[in-house]
Amino acid sequence: MIRRDFVKKSLAAAGVASIGIPATAAKEDTPLPPKAKFNLKYAPHFGMFENLAGKDLFDQLKVMSELGFTALEDNGMMGRTPDTQAKIGETLAKYGMTMGVFVVDGGDNWKTSLTTGKQDFKDNFLKTCRTAVEVAKRCNAKWMTVVPGFYERSLPIGIQTGHVIDVLRQAAAIFEPHGLVMVLEPLSDTPDLFLRNSDQTYMICRAVNSPSCKILFDMYHMQRNEGEIIVNMNRTWDEIGYLQIGDNPGRKEPTSGEMNYKNIFKHIHAKGWQGILGMEHGNAKPGKDGEVALFNAYVEVDSFLPKPAAATTAKGKKK
Repeated sequence: MIRRDFVKKSLAAAGVASIGIPATAAKEDTPLPPKAKFNLKYAPHFGMFENLAGKDLFDQLKVMSELGFTALEDNGMMGRTPDTQAKIGETLAKYGMTMGVFVVDGGDNWKTSLTTGKQDFKDNFLKTCRTAVEVAKRCNAKWMTVVPGFYERSLPIGIQTGHVIDVLRQAAAIFEPHGLVMVLEPLSDTPDLFLRNSDQTYMICRAVNSPSCKILFDMYHMQRNEGEIIVNMNRTWDEIGYLQIGDNPGRKEPTSGEMNYKNIFKHIHAKGWQGILGMEHGNAKPGKDGEVALFNAYVEVDSFLPKPAAATTAKGKKK
């Protein structure tokens, strides 16, 4: 969805337009916008700034860093070569960036579901978890996305839930010794998916009872499935290990849809969130103009967050 005209006026009124650059100014010879000092740790993904940076992954990482982003997420990390995984980890360290989530990908596990209790499905999932540990070591990751799969409609919901809890306990035992965290993501892509709501995911995390099993609270999916983002975030806060962003409708950057990300981010910031907020969404506009507009949208919503108080000397004067 194209950002509404009033957003441009809001930028000017808030005095943040000068922090970014107008989207129409993104030409071949135009430098990047000035580096932002974001209050939260937003994590773009590869491809989000490829028109500004080019196709090379490491050029893209450089541009992300130069724009002020301090984290990255890469759902497809497990599909990359070990050398590339290691180089991504090294490059992130060079730029002082944190690695966010990648997907524990054992194939089409949306249909090959852990809800069934079938041993071959469990064995494949746990094998993939062991592989994910090695991937995480190479790229300096801590969090990995897990999706249990589809409903098994021939079984009662309680039995399916028990099957999922059993196998996640085994997965947690794999991740715990390495300090890694699988984050369970309730999704809105299809009603056939077993995991769809934050309270359901909260219950499963409580039952698994491990620091290596937490909630991935994707605000786009939760807006579609249940709404009341701040209320439901508060209810499940103790089990949230990772946050993701996407406006609705359209799953694009903040300010492109109906969600009030200024208030949502204020709330997250006020709760003292120190983790990552993954930018798991598309760009509302194409090309370089769209990438600059996306950056400006984050500058806008982040600018409403309280700034840290200035440090003072013993005499109470600002340093």
